[in-house]
Amino acid sequence: MTISMMLPMAAFALAASISPGPVNLICLSSGSRYPLSKGLIFVTGATLGFICLFVAIGLGLYSVLSVIPNLNVILRWAGISFLLYLSLQLFRDNGRIDASEYDNAPGFMTGAIMQWVNPKAWIASASGIGAYTNGQNFGDVTIFAALYLPICWLSLSCWVYAGAFLRRFITQPKVLVTLNRTLALLLLASCVFLIIE
Repeated sequence: MTISMMLPMAAFALAASISPGPVNLICLSSGSRYPLSKGLIFVTGATLGFICLFVAIGLGLYSVLSVIPNLNVILRWAGISFLLYLSLQLFRDNGRIDASEYDNAPGFMTGAIMQWVNPKAWIASASGIGAYTNGQNFGDVTIFAALYLPICWLSLSCWVYAGAFLRRFITQPKVLVTLNRTLALLLLASCVFLIIE
């Protein structure tokens, strides 16, 4: 693989990782509510979960889904259900930032699992694999995944840091409630889009 091919791969990874999506919204909310370390643990789980999904699709998981169409439907509805659950949790949040609630921050496994039920992650993986590899060459998939890993982690971290920046302006619980409810409604809107698509 040449450098001229790696640059477009990196650009694709950046565009797919930093653009708004369900995981990015959870990163923003986590950064605004919890210490940076908690948000970065979530980011690490989400990044590694995505890379595992990306490699699995590169190795042929996507073709398995095309052979078993019901599995695709099950995964889609599981993803929508999980996003609705996260949306409800955000919407119900009381806006109080209490150190005793730090254990409730979305963690490593939440991030990893979320990518496997995140339609944006599936679309980014399938379209990236389709556009930049032939799906047969494990070396190309590995190089693409190695490029994607730091780009995805840094992109998601930007959302956590943006949330931490917003935290400075959140001095009243009602402001955090408004932010969380706005993010919850955006997550809900993404679910509605997935349902009517």
